[in-house]
Amino acid sequence: MKYPDLQEIRNIGIISHIDAGKTTVSERILFYTGEIHKMGEVHDGSATMDWMDQEQERGITITATSTTCRWRSCTINLIDTPGHIDFTIEVERSLRVLDGAVAIFSAVEGVQPQTESVWRQADRYRVPRVCLINKLDRVGADCESVLTQMADRLGARPVLLQLPVGLEGEFSGVIDLLSEQLLTFDETDQGRTVSAGPVPEGRLEEVHAARERIVEAAADFDDAILADFLDGREVGPERLMAALRRGTLACRLFPVLLGSALRNKGIQPLLDAVGAYLPSPLETPPVSARHPEDGEPAELLACDPQGPLCALAFKVLSDEGRKLTYLRLYSGSLRVGQEVCNAGRGSMEKVARLFRMHAHKRERLDSARAGDIVAVTGLKGALTGDTLCDPAHLLILEGLAVPEPVVSLAVEPRGVDDREKLLPSLEKLQWEDPTFRVREDEDTGQTILTGMGELHLEVITTRLGREFGVRVQTGRPQVVYRETLGRQIERREVFHREAEGRIQGGEVLLRLTPLARGKGLQIILPEAEGFTLPAELRENLRRSLEQACAAGVRAGYPLTDLQVEVLEAPFEAGITTDLGLRAAAQRGLAMAAREASPTLLEPVMALEVTVPSEHAGKVLGTLQQKRGRVEGMLSRSDIEVIRASVPLSEMFGYMTELRSATRGRGTFTMEFSHFDQAPEETLRRFGLL
Repeated sequence: MKYPDLQEIRNIGIISHIDAGKTTVSERILFYTGEIHKMGEVHDGSATMDWMDQEQERGITITATSTTCRWRSCTINLIDTPGHIDFTIEVERSLRVLDGAVAIFSAVEGVQPQTESVWRQADRYRVPRVCLINKLDRVGADCESVLTQMADRLGARPVLLQLPVGLEGEFSGVIDLLSEQLLTFDETDQGRTVSAGPVPEGRLEEVHAARERIVEAAADFDDAILADFLDGREVGPERLMAALRRGTLACRLFPVLLGSALRNKGIQPLLDAVGAYLPSPLETPPVSARHPEDGEPAELLACDPQGPLCALAFKVLSDEGRKLTYLRLYSGSLRVGQEVCNAGRGSMEKVARLFRMHAHKRERLDSARAGDIVAVTGLKGALTGDTLCDPAHLLILEGLAVPEPVVSLAVEPRGVDDREKLLPSLEKLQWEDPTFRVREDEDTGQTILTGMGELHLEVITTRLGREFGVRVQTGRPQVVYRETLGRQIERREVFHREAEGRIQGGEVLLRLTPLARGKGLQIILPEAEGFTLPAELRENLRRSLEQACAAGVRAGYPLTDLQVEVLEAPFEAGITTDLGLRAAAQRGLAMAAREASPTLLEPVMALEVTVPSEHAGKVLGTLQQKRGRVEGMLSRSDIEVIRASVPLSEMFGYMTELRSATRGRGTFTMEFSHFDQAPEETLRRFGLL
């Protein structure tokens, strides 16, 4: 089997706010690279990367989809990610394994809330990015405004590599500033033919000024360019590209290109930029892996097919009841029939088949190696975030950050057959999505689904019916609260009881201290040297306290913004047992928390509403009625963009309300911001007042 040169591989994702044009760009990339011979459109439900029925019906991307294509000498492994905040885990796990990304901005809307969110995710994983300002053919397009917003709202340093030729309906091509050529895209063959010509006479001065700004940016990464720039000497495009590449790989520069994907303009230069500025697997920093037992020492793994096998399972798909596991190979090689170890779970797995994915279609492989992104069948126990490695060389990679779900929904099966199939079907959906949780309400016996938002849960319940044949009835979406305490408290708890034929004993002295909002849960045990508990009991004590905090105190919601400190936990040989210690810890924490003025925190959402100026006053009034706090307004011609924070409990059904208030012209997006004190009405409902 012939492998592509590692130096020519680009593992990239496409990220942006919803409706910025990610899937349309992906479709053009596949068309111009020859992977497909007919372009599909999102609005027609025919886009290659949107293969799920619900994606085609709703016109949005729900699940991250991978494919492979070739452009010039590069092999591009491409992942198209969702833009909706409810599916943010798809972006998170994609960015965790990608080497680079293409960030897309709408030339009209600019930097939007979800753009900020995915940009922060990319910053966290230090993913180099090139940017495309899309939709330059739309009324109100303004690329200069987008560049300003990138600097102000993202803290980025954009470097514009092209100038537009015409705007809005007159947009016809771009001027490449490095080569100083006019690029036009032939409309008769769907933009396949890119023609290069001289820069129009009237724009030479503008081009020279814009190119000078590129030279200034490149000079920060090449002293020779700086010297030439100061002496007024010309700098060639190859030298500029090399310097810009260094800045891009360091995540200090972000090359910006222009286009209109729907009108088939600007995609080929974007593909050239992917090859020119984004890293190959050989150019990414070595990944850090640790031993599963002691966690030390950390081992740095370079992208080496001859190294020890180390791969991260970053996505699991339930495909007709079977697990399809997506892997990113960081080191070593993998072949069909090979036995591998799931290091985190301590279990052995066997690779049944290997595939290179093209959206939902599969290409069979015999083997894969470091730098590849592939899918595997036969891995029965692997879940998102698990590490697969050589059984003789155990390693664990850092997992990924999973956001906490904030909306819950009660479901009930409609018939006897549905009842039998419900829980197994929900378990398969949980394989796929770490942000989707299932539990049974102890009081009502109902099955409670918890997710990232109304749309997330709506998609899941629809999938239950279509893919698993399970008909369910659903209740009204409910808010997932958090509990915390109002004051500090100390409590000593002693457990001493006969059970299982012996004395089970345990004693703890706990101090519970409320923390500032957003600090989460902190469990502190004394230093091991001054702690008489054996190591195993010490770890079990920590786990018991975590479980007690997760179960809540009064309303059944997890405790947060709380420090739980174990001041004493004496060990008495023959008396102190694991069972006794766990019982003392859990009862002690529950009783102490009930006496420390427990209260509820509600999720607060960061909201951005876009409305026509004449309806802005009415919308502001409705936000105040919803206990919203307006944090700023931005005027864009006849449009007002309102940024506010609003409790999630007030936002159910807001789309219908907004459409009514703005005659169907208003839109909004929101994402989780933080937890804050719940109002008295909510506290009374849960018996906390």
